[in-house]
This record gives sequence, structure tokens and C-alpha cells, in this order.
Amino acid sequence: MVKAIAPMLRDFMQKESAGGIVLILAALAALVIANTPLYDGYKAWLDIPIIAGFGGFVIDKPLLLWVNDGLMAVFFFLIGLEVKREVMEGQLSSWNKASLPLVAAIGGMAIPAVIFLAINSGTPANQAGWAIPAATDIAFALGILALLGPRVPVALKALLLAIAVIDDIGAITIIALFYSGEINTGYLGMGAAVFVLMLIVGRLKVPSAIPYVLLAILMWAFVLKSGVHATLAGVAAALTVPLVAHKGERLLEHMEHALHPWVAFLVIPIFGFANAGVYLLGLNPADLLAPLPLGIALGLLIGKQVGILGFAWIAVKSGMASLPDRVNWRQIHGLSLFAAIGFTMSLFIGNLAFASPEQVDAVKLGVLSGSTIAAFAGFFLLRSALPDTVEDKEEDSDDTRVAAPA
Repeated sequence: MVKAIAPMLRDFMQKESAGGIVLILAALAALVIANTPLYDGYKAWLDIPIIAGFGGFVIDKPLLLWVNDGLMAVFFFLIGLEVKREVMEGQLSSWNKASLPLVAAIGGMAIPAVIFLAINSGTPANQAGWAIPAATDIAFALGILALLGPRVPVALKALLLAIAVIDDIGAITIIALFYSGEINTGYLGMGAAVFVLMLIVGRLKVPSAIPYVLLAILMWAFVLKSGVHATLAGVAAALTVPLVAHKGERLLEHMEHALHPWVAFLVIPIFGFANAGVYLLGLNPADLLAPLPLGIALGLLIGKQVGILGFAWIAVKSGMASLPDRVNWRQIHGLSLFAAIGFTMSLFIGNLAFASPEQVDAVKLGVLSGSTIAAFAGFFLLRSALPDTVEDKEEDSDDTRVAAPA
């Protein structure tokens, strides 16, 4: 029995989209618990204090913040590795490859923010959340996309991934510029010194992952204490890893592939479980129509469609970019709805934007409602837009990371 199950489990874990399915299950579990008598235990678990340090250097945070500031730094480290690889030799390595996803992603970040600010223009306390609907959750999106099977063109998957990577770059920039706290220049200087040391290690093309990991942990601790959001240390650390190390070993790709299952099947589901719990039983229509959740939901649902589809159309019609082979505008429209699944990154930015529990709950409500509607709408729209037979015969059609838009 075990021998029969093992190959199936291994095949499941090798699929990029499988992590999105696990994330969906984790989020559903949190929602169920939040609306049962288990909720008090769930909250108490998230509030457990955890203290780590040595000498006078101490980090004292509840479990929820260790998840959001610590585990998510691992997620951002993986994003940094993916971004560097895509820029150096992947889907963002040339203007011909990057033009369409770049323009579409810019529209997909700008228009949702504009819609959010317009709806919350009369509520200044909410305006710090303008970046929440600008985000895309690639794991969640690929998890839903996987349900459509092999009929989905490889180029369309690649386009979604490229848009999400650019979206991540935008989110990282936004967090660095707008969501860092009061800066402790001493700790920031120590973090910068570790970063310089990592650059030297990278320039020497040290082939082992161990020094990069150890130095990244040290830099994360210093950056956390500095007031700059600690997840940015993960991105900075990843950028120091060489694409090709000493003796020709592809170190960056090796680290990315080794880390991906841990992020997809542990880090992101834990984050989803810790942050998706919101009480729904007492909701009424007025709660959904309040400016904060409404701005997020419509920013995701309307903003992503208008931004991605509209900007992509302008780019193609102006000659700036071209559609990938076997991809049509109805499929791009469906893709824009999948990009409106904000979940992980939207919840993450919401936790940075607001300290009030009431506002955080409103953020969860807006993200969950907008992302859920987008997932269902995108699924049915794209299913109707796909061919009845599989047109793409390329190998590794499930691995969007190796396919580039035509």
C-alpha cells in the first residue's frame, strides 16, 4: 500500500500547483476553526510568546509574528531567487519576453490601488491599505489553474507566472518604501555589513549553500531589530547567491528547487492557516459594503481585470508587445481574474498596514471575498475559453518556470 501511494505523493509534490491546493485547504481549515468553539484555542495558539536570543540581543514575539516576520522571510528568500533567475536567464531576461507581463503587471498593481483609494477617499484611517489589492498569490492562482488540466496552454501559465514575479518585485518595493517602522541605524548598519559579506561570498562563487543560509539568518535578525521589515532581508540575501558557482554548479537553481517544497507545503500553508481565520457567522451585508473590505474586494476583482487586460491590450495594439502563441484575449481575461487572487501577499501587506484588530479582520474579509469570487469567475471563464483538446505538447507542461511566452 505504501509503495503504491509513494509515487503518487511524489508526483503531487513535484507539481507547482500542488502548493496552492494545500494553501486552499489550510485557509479553509482556519475559516472553519474561526467559526467554531475552537476559535479561542486558535487565538491562544497564535498569541504564544516565543523568545530567542543571546546576551542582550533578544527577539520576543508572539507565534503569529514569528510566522509573519520569520517564516515569511523564507518565502521572500525564494521569491528573490526566482526573480534573479528570471531576470538573468528566464522570462524577464529580454524586452521581447518581458514587455507584455511587465506592462500587464504595472496595470494590475496601479488600477487596484486607484480603486481602493477612490472607495476609501472619505476614510483617511483606511488609506494605508492602498497596496493590499495590488498583490497576486501565485501559489493559490496556480492551484486553481491546475484544476483545468493540460488544456491550459504552457504560454498562458508562463505569462501568469511572469506577471506574478513582477508583481512580487512591486510588492517588495512597496513594503520597503511604505511599510517599514522607525529605523534603528545601528542594527541596520550591522545588517548592511552582513549583506556586504554575502556579496563577497557570492562574488567568490562559494559552491556551498551553508554560508549563504547562515549569513542570511544573521542579516534577518539585524534587519528585524532595525525596524525595516525583516522579510526584505530574505530578498536581499537571495540576490547575493550566484547563478553559477565554482566548478559550474548551478547553485541558485539548486537552492531554489530544494527550498520550493518547504515553502509550498509548509511555510505558505502555515501562514494561510495563521492569518485566514475570520469570524463569518455574525456578518451582515453592511460589513461587506464597508469602505475597507469593499475597496479591497473591488480593487482585486475590478482593478486586476481592468489593469491587466486593459494594459495588455494597449501594449499589443501599440506594437510594444505581442500575444503568446495559442493565447487569445478571452484567455488573458481569465488570467486577469486568476491574478485577482490576492490571498497570501494581500493578507501580509494588510498585517503591515494596520494594527487595529477590527481593521485586520476587515482586510481578511475583503481579501477572502474578492479572492474567492475571482477564483470561481476565473475558473469558469477560462474553462470556456480553452480548446477542447490539448494543443501544447511541450514537455514539462506543468512546470511553468521553464516555459517562456512566445
